[in-house]
Formats: sequence, structure tokens, C-alpha cells
Amino acid sequence: MTVSEAGDAGPDDPATIPAQQPTPYREPHGDDGQEPDEERTQEARAAQRELFAHTPDFILGDGTGFGGSLVGGSQHGVSGGHVRGDVYLGGRTEVHHHGPATTAQDASGEIPRERLEALAAVFAAGPAFDAALERLREERVLVLRGAHATGRNAAALMLLHRLGVSAVHALSPETAPAALSGRLTRPGGHVLRDLPLSRNRPLRDTHLFAARDQLRTSGGYLVVTVENSPHLPGVTPCAWVPPGAPDVVRALLARHRPDDAEALLALEPVTGFLAAPDRRPAEAAAFAQALTAYDGSPRALAGLADFGQATVEKQCRDWLSDPAAGLRDKAFLLSLAVFDQAPYVLAAELADKLFVHFQRLQHPEQSPEIPVFGPTAEDRLALARAEGELRDEQTEWGAVPQFVSRFRDERTPRVLLTEVWTNHPSARPALVEWLRQLARDGRPLVRTRAAAATALLAAADLPSAMALLVDGWARSRAFGPRVTAANTLTLALLLDLPVVLRLLTQWCSDTHPGRRWTAIRALGLLAPLRPDLAGPALGALAARARVDASSPAEYANLTESAALLLSGGPGRRRAEVLAEFVRLLYLDTPAVRDLALAAFVRACDNAEDGGLVGWYAETGMYEADAARDLATLWRTALNDRTHTRPALDALRTWVHVAVRRADTAMALELLLPALVVTADDRKRLDHALRTLRAEDGGPRPAPADRLLAVLHPASAH
Repeated sequence: MTVSEAGDAGPDDPATIPAQQPTPYREPHGDDGQEPDEERTQEARAAQRELFAHTPDFILGDGTGFGGSLVGGSQHGVSGGHVRGDVYLGGRTEVHHHGPATTAQDASGEIPRERLEALAAVFAAGPAFDAALERLREERVLVLRGAHATGRNAAALMLLHRLGVSAVHALSPETAPAALSGRLTRPGGHVLRDLPLSRNRPLRDTHLFAARDQLRTSGGYLVVTVENSPHLPGVTPCAWVPPGAPDVVRALLARHRPDDAEALLALEPVTGFLAAPDRRPAEAAAFAQALTAYDGSPRALAGLADFGQATVEKQCRDWLSDPAAGLRDKAFLLSLAVFDQAPYVLAAELADKLFVHFQRLQHPEQSPEIPVFGPTAEDRLALARAEGELRDEQTEWGAVPQFVSRFRDERTPRVLLTEVWTNHPSARPALVEWLRQLARDGRPLVRTRAAAATALLAAADLPSAMALLVDGWARSRAFGPRVTAANTLTLALLLDLPVVLRLLTQWCSDTHPGRRWTAIRALGLLAPLRPDLAGPALGALAARARVDASSPAEYANLTESAALLLSGGPGRRRAEVLAEFVRLLYLDTPAVRDLALAAFVRACDNAEDGGLVGWYAETGMYEADAARDLATLWRTALNDRTHTRPALDALRTWVHVAVRRADTAMALELLLPALVVTADDRKRLDHALRTLRAEDGGPRPAPADRLLAVLHPASAH
């Protein structure tokens, strides 16, 4: 049964997946169901190396399970009370006018004293605050510059409050810099929060001079808060450095639970939360609110432990739903999620391509435009709560220094991608087109990251991911998309999607050759990642081998994938797979027996670290059952007319490895007697060893001479 022939299958059957979607992927040059184009192929071991090298840590690293409201867990939220007013939120103040316009002066007013007192009771100051207060007292006008969500607005209110002014007046952010002095006629303090600046609307030093003159006359003070903006000609702003998260939490505990503060701060979830980098004051305040409600129960403790996940989820929701954030910023955030811990230039380059897709989706009547110059890498990473460092990255030419960027919280990429896929369906068309573009990229890193991102999307909504992306890649005649489909399904199994194994098993017998190729390749990639699935994977490959109509290209793919099942995984699992290969020799059809021998020989003809030869020298030779099964497969392959020559080539590979590794030389000396049962066996091995030359074409290597001595003990004596 194919994916498109699901019929009456149940809702959880993978065969029903693509049929549920209205706009499946179509290959640009059509899909005629013919054999995939094999002009560009890739050896399976090379594909496996690329997958390991380029898969991000949120797939292969620890803690790949998901939690929280976004991915099948409990609903989490920033609960435990409200952070009232502008306490630590530090967000933008957006003013939208509808109907008749009002003047900026009409939109201004006095901030209630109760609100200031409540904020003062929990506000955590610091060295940056003290320096800013001294400067405000002396100059009367202060421009406080800081990053988004760092509490700069709360700091502005507290600066005026600490001065002891009679009242604090909030000015409209629409106040023009040139009109600023005219709004400062009342005594007391004035705060202008999040003043929007641009090239055509800068805040100049002359504006501040006029404001200072007016404030001296009225006896007032002014604090203006801005983000990191270059549009401040002649102005020396005061840099705002927020208090640390521990200081914020301590301040709130001192007010609400002073007697229990130290005990609460010593709780393991609390120390873990506060130790995380880049905690914003708003997050620390919300966590402190939850901590003040802690009652010592296991449920409350679990809630504190989950708070970090809830914080990441809230941050991702805020990023994507913020109407003030531009499409280019959101495209960069999503690109950085896909290319986390990859070169920054790659994330930035491909972010602009996603930005073009977003523009076409949101403004189809306009031609997409990408600004040639934009924010610096430092500013973009600060917005994303990310960081970068220069480090050596391995390439096919060796180590190359690259500026690599990553989110400070490792949970951000998976939460952000899942959030945009599940809660912003209007963005799907642009995201899908972008991922399809990445799958056709010539760079393995880009294709692998596209696969990892799609695996995450499949974990959140498998039917849509299959219909819109994976199935189209699998049916593609191009090589790159099919590899991306295989990698996607392989990585999806790491994200606890057991239904994918059923899908791969069905696709092994699918009528479309592209789906068969994809499933066969994916099953081969499983062993090192999910060694527990090596047995079912081999069973699925054997089932396909029983079909006589396999093309030479498909048979080669089957052989390579089955060989990969022997080339990875822990020793115990590899011994189990080896025993299954032996079972296939005697209990299955000739076609399956032939596949087992071909795959075994191919696995042996691999000199890389971690291959079958290395495992046998380190572990297998010391396990009686594994040593017996390996000898059985070697002896059968050497005596099979179809496989004799490649088996002898693989044996020469093992001898060449023995030149570099003493344990391999000893393992071969112990293995060789088990391969000699008849006179023909001895004659065949004798000829192979005597004619063997070194890898560089030089004389016969020493391990071959020692093996000849083992082969002819009487002559050696």
C-alpha cells in the first residue's frame, strides 16, 4: 500500500498521511514515477558521516524530548501572579491612533504614586543604576539606552522616584524631539519611554540642551529611554546594564517571604534557573512570583523545574507575535534556529532568502527587496538572545576558522520552530518554500539542517510535514531532496515518532522507486542512532530483497544500507545484528542470502575507525558467539562464487588496517584458522596473502607474513 492508496486505514496509519493535505509538493520538472536519476549518487557511509557532522545538538544531543505547551506536554505559562505595570518588563510602548488624532500633550499624564511605590518595594538596583542617578541629578536630562526587555523603563521610573520628585509625568512616545522642551513646563519628573528614532527623526544634543534649560526653569528632571540606536548625534547616552536575575529574585523574596528567602534560593530548580545565562529581569520577576507561592509540595517543585521551559516558550511566542518586530528580524530568528551552532554568515544569508518568501506571502503585489546593508551581527544576535564565537570548523580541506552563532538557551531552536509551525499556520507557505530551497542546496550542512528542522516540524504535525515536504522530496528525481527526505525520517525517529518506522517499512515495498530509495537509505542510517531498531530495519530490507524486480541501483542501495547496520552501534547490538545476518544465510530465500553476504563484505571493506574491523579487534574477538558468527560469514563469503573476489578485497583491507593497529593484527591471527576448513580455503588465502602489496604499492606488509606463518604452521616451524 502506498501513501496515496491509504483507503480505509486508521488515522494513525502512516499510509494515510499525505492524502490529508491539499497542496502536496511537486518536483519542478514533474514526477513521472520513473526510476530516480542516479547520475549523482553518494556512498551511504559518506551520507552517514554528513548526517552526524551536521545534525544540530537539539536532535543528537541530550534531552531531545520535548515538554511544555508547544509539543505535547503539559500547558505551561508564566503564572504565579502578575508583574504589574512596567516593573521589569522593559517592553515597547505601542500607541496606535484610530479616528481623530490627538496631540502628544493630550496623551501625557501623571503616573500614579501607588504604582511607583509598589515598584520601588521590589526594584533591584545596581552599579549602573547608581551611576545613572548621579548623572541625572547633575545634568537634569538623561538618555538611558539599553536592549529590549532589560528593564530600562522600570529603571527610568525609579531614577525619578529616588530623586524625590513630587510627581512623575509620562510623555507620549510620539513627542517629536524638536518639541520636547515644550512638554516640560510642569515641575517634577518626566519620563519619555521608548522614543522611536530613525535617520529622519534623530534625537540631537541641541534638543537636550533646550530641554535642560526648560527643566532648570521648572525645577524638573527628564529621563528618555531608547534602544541601541545610532540616531543620537552629539548625545552621550547612559548605558543601562540590568541587575542580575539573583538580585531581582532576592528583592522580591525579601518583600514577600523574607524568613524563607535563603531556603528557597537553595532549591535545585532555583539554582538551575538563576545559573542560566541571559535571564531577563522580566523573567526573573515572574519566576520570583512563582517562587513566593511555593508550598513545598512535589507538584510545586516540578512547576519550578518547568519554569525555564515555560520562559523559553513565552519568549518564542513574543518574538513571533510582536507586531513591532519586522519580517526580516523574524526570518533571522527562524534561520538561526535552523542553523544554530553553525556559521553566522550562513544563518544570515539564508535568513534573507526566507525574508523574501515572507515578503511575497504578505505583500504579493510588491517586488521583494532585501536591504543591502542592515544591523550588525552583534545587534542581531542580541535581539535573538544569542552569541557568537570564532572557532575552527572542520571542512573537507581541513579546519577553517568560522564565526559560529548559537542561542544562549539550547531549548530555543526546537521551541521556536515548533511555535511557528503550529501556532502561525499563515507562515507555512513561506517556510515550506524556503525548506524546499534548502533541500536543493549544494552544501551538505544546509541540506542536513533542512532535514533536522523538518523532523522537528514532523514531531509537531506529522501529516502536514509529510504532505508538504517529505513525500515530495522522496519522489524527487534529484539526489539532494531524496537524501534530505531520508535524513528527515531518520531524525524523526529520534524525536519519539515510532509511526515513522512503520512508514519506512511500507515505503520499502512502495510502487514509487523514489520512496523505496528513501526508505532503504533511512533504514541504513538508523543503526548508530537507534541501535535498538537495527533488527527491524534489517527485516524491512530483507523483505524488499525478496522481490526479484529490484534494479541494480536499488540493489546497491539495499546493500549499502544493510552494511551500515553492521557498521555502527554498541558492541552488544552489533553482535545481535551479526547473528541475524547468519540466520538470513540459512533460513531465508537465496535473494536475501545474497544480500546478507554482499552487505557483510561491504561492511568489512571499511578501514574507518568504528568499522567492523575495529569492533572485532576491540570487542568481538573476545565474545565466543560473535567470533563464531563473524567467522561463519567470512567463510561463507569466501566460498561463494559471487562474493569471493570482493571478500578477498575486504580481507586485504583488514590486513592493511593491521599495519597500523596491533590489536587488529592479533585478531586476524586468531580469526584465520577458523576460515580454513578445506584445502581450497588454504590455497585461496595463501594466494591472496602472498600477492598482497602495501597500500602505497610497496612490498608485502609484515602482518601478511605473520598470517602466512599462521596459515602454514609446519613450514614456519
